[in-house]
Amino acid sequence: MTKKILIVDDESGVNYTVKHGLEALDKEYQVTCVESGEKCIELLEQNQLPDLILLDVMMPGMTGWEVQKKIKENKNWRQIPVVFLTARTDYVAKRAGEFLGDDYIGKPFKIPELKQRIDKVLQKK
Repeated sequence: MTKKILIVDDESGVNYTVKHGLEALDKEYQVTCVESGEKCIELLEQNQLPDLILLDVMMPGMTGWEVQKKIKENKNWRQIPVVFLTARTDYVAKRAGEFLGDDYIGKPFKIPELKQRIDKVLQKK
């Protein structure tokens, strides 16, 4: 069964590393990357709905917090699990991310651990 993952991160290196790392670990992963919150919302509006969104918090334009709020406000999107994947690891951000999202993973991270945590969130879904 294909697992569609959408990565939303303004750092192209992170997108590349996570996409190729996850797809190498599991052939069922189909990873799409966008570099802004606005592009994420565009894909969702086009009904390109992933099984899970990996969402950076600190991005120019629309922040990860704003993207997550829009996702949860839309009845067609709110069931999509959101995992925050961010360099912002201060106490307030971590607690907010754990409360608002389905998981909160700080950068740097190891791809096998990321995959394990994604799988755990998808199993709950």
